[in-house]
Amino acid sequence: MQNRPLLFILLCFVLLSEGFRPKQNQSKLSPPLQLKGIDSIAMRSVDGSQSSLKQYSNAKGFIIVFTCNHCPFAQLYSSRLNALHTQYSSKQVPLIAINSMDSMMYAEEGFIGMQEKAKKEGFKFPYLQDAAQTFGKTFHAEHTPQAFVIWKDSSHYNIKYQGSIDDNGQDSAHIQNHYIEDAVDALLNNTPVNVPNTESFGCRIFYRKP
Repeated sequence: MQNRPLLFILLCFVLLSEGFRPKQNQSKLSPPLQLKGIDSIAMRSVDGSQSSLKQYSNAKGFIIVFTCNHCPFAQLYSSRLNALHTQYSSKQVPLIAINSMDSMMYAEEGFIGMQEKAKKEGFKFPYLQDAAQTFGKTFHAEHTPQAFVIWKDSSHYNIKYQGSIDDNGQDSAHIQNHYIEDAVDALLNNTPVNVPNTESFGCRIFYRKP
């Protein structure tokens, strides 16, 4: 009987640890593969300008990451996002971070908070405010961070990967699966993405009702 509290604590630790390791899922991608018209959606960047995918006329595709200011799990990935952008923007696959959090529910997710975060953490990539939550709803984004690799096909984009950035949010030194890198490398080499879908983990994105 005396060991029950200890067993309960150990069980909670195991469950939480498992939550930080995304499960690979080979099932069909959701939302629908084709995203039409997303390049025309303009959002405000932390530099004050209006930005859209249409500005990147030479891009082969994009790494889209839904993130935010307050989420502890999302905060673990700032340096990794910078590294991904540096690695792939020169290969015409830039990273763009989008904040679709409801700033009316979370005051720290407002535009000023985004500017402060981008400056403090030295973001090298665009950090855009999806104030109307249009982009988040289009992608059916659920968590922060949640990543998508989209690839251009004539007039629209296809989702080639969605889920976690990698499989170890807590310790970047012990990552076993670099999901984003693997997906982009495969696409640049014109080969299929072996793992197109994983579970994302982080803070929930709540959408305002129409």
